[in-house]
Amino acid sequence: MTRALLIVDVQNDFCEGGPLATPRGSEVASLISGYLQTHQAAYEVIVTAQDWHVDPGDHFSDTPDFQDSWPVHCVAETQGAALHPDLETDYVSAYFRKGEHEAAYSGFEGLLAPEESVMPGEHEPGETAEGTLKVSLDDWLQEQEVTDVDVVGIATDYCVRATALDAIDAGYDTRVLLDLTASIHDDSAEEAVEEMEDAGVEVIESASVGR
Repeated sequence: MTRALLIVDVQNDFCEGGPLATPRGSEVASLISGYLQTHQAAYEVIVTAQDWHVDPGDHFSDTPDFQDSWPVHCVAETQGAALHPDLETDYVSAYFRKGEHEAAYSGFEGLLAPEESVMPGEHEPGETAEGTLKVSLDDWLQEQEVTDVDVVGIATDYCVRATALDAIDAGYDTRVLLDLTASIHDDSAEEAVEEMEDAGVEVIESASVGR
């Protein structure tokens, strides 16, 4: 068994002060960092997925319905798209970015970011680095011979849910560490948990994970 930790969308725009803030976003960033301090050895690889929008079409709207359309958020190369400063990244093996030109909820829609583009650089907001590799998250995990994934991050009822369901569909044994996720709405989070469990995702608390 080779296990990966997938950290989904722990970005400034989804935390307090952002246009799509979740009530526990910053708290979850800190909780994930604490978890990594004690549990990073449980994972062969640790990766992040980020919204990284350039021109996602009608995913952005001045009059969003908060179902299929949303306020402007996580524009590529802006501070809002950056990982939250309370998220520890020392153990991160690779970074994946999704949604440049369309809506993308699942981390499995992401492409590997070139290592040099992860560092701060001279980019204009909305730009994306040249030479982006077309390596999908699934392809990368298979290269690492990953068989099992744990999913954490934001938001339980959207991108965590979509990532976990895609992981199951791709054949990975999948767990969601519920206390290390932040939801937009409690009701929709409960529905997401039911849907994930029905699909075969194991929804657990992080305290039950061995080190």
